[in-house]
Amino acid sequence: MLLEVFQVDAFTTNMFEGNPAGVVLHAEGLSERQMVQIANELHNSETAFIFDKGGAGYDLEVRFFTPTQEVPICGHATIATHYVYAKVHEITSGIIKQKTKVGILDVEIIKEGDDLRIVMTQAAITFGKVLAGKQRQLLLSGLDISEQDLDASLPIQIISTGHSKVMVPLLQRKVLDALFPKSDILSQLSKDIHCNGFYTFTFDSGEEGILTSGRMFAPAIGIQEDPVTGNANGPLGAYLTHYGRLEKRTEGTSFMVKQGEALGRKGYMQVQVFSSPTEPNLVKVSGRARIIFTTTIKL
Repeated sequence: MLLEVFQVDAFTTNMFEGNPAGVVLHAEGLSERQMVQIANELHNSETAFIFDKGGAGYDLEVRFFTPTQEVPICGHATIATHYVYAKVHEITSGIIKQKTKVGILDVEIIKEGDDLRIVMTQAAITFGKVLAGKQRQLLLSGLDISEQDLDASLPIQIISTGHSKVMVPLLQRKVLDALFPKSDILSQLSKDIHCNGFYTFTFDSGEEGILTSGRMFAPAIGIQEDPVTGNANGPLGAYLTHYGRLEKRTEGTSFMVKQGEALGRKGYMQVQVFSSPTEPNLVKVSGRARIIFTTTIKL
């Protein structure tokens, strides 16, 4: 069995920036163990495996693996997957229906200049628990920060658009940049709250036109830090809309985020939030990508 494998930097057009993802074409016949092994060998935060055969209501299936386990959905690997798929199949526009563990989701291909932008519709928005008491204190200990570092106008809360994250609002970018989490504490907290990712962010982006800067940590699933995270910034959009920091509009409100500076892998993403008059009800994230190399694996 000969597999075609791509290494792609998502949410950037620059080599060696943004968030790297593996993309494996024609994954039919691979076992779950083999997919974990390949993801571990490539050693990106996630690797996507494309199953070309469509079915009722979808065009293809994609499964996502960290170096240790399968995850239900992945934002940057979705961008990478459909960038590769569009390039291989010479698609310059259109909508692809992608089957994932969180359901069938639309991915739109848009021609932008002489390249492509990939727009990912995320799964249903859910608002989880607000961390308080002992769990809040464990989080502060795990991030090695104090209450004074937090933006007290917003809660620490679990939000999901397919793969839940804890939203952690910080006041200053210098605190964000200096974070050095204690992975053992965050991993234990993840077990307690049934949420693997911690998304720290600040409005102190230091860059015109960029609403927030962020960092995402998920040590419980083998990701010490993820450079640029679609399934953190999507929930962020829903969270900011819910708490009145973004205008609720049926036609959608858009903003730009950046992430990955602390790792030297800065990337940018557009987030769109579509709302009823009272609540957000749909989130899309979009970005560019760049193929770094292709190779083959013989099994």
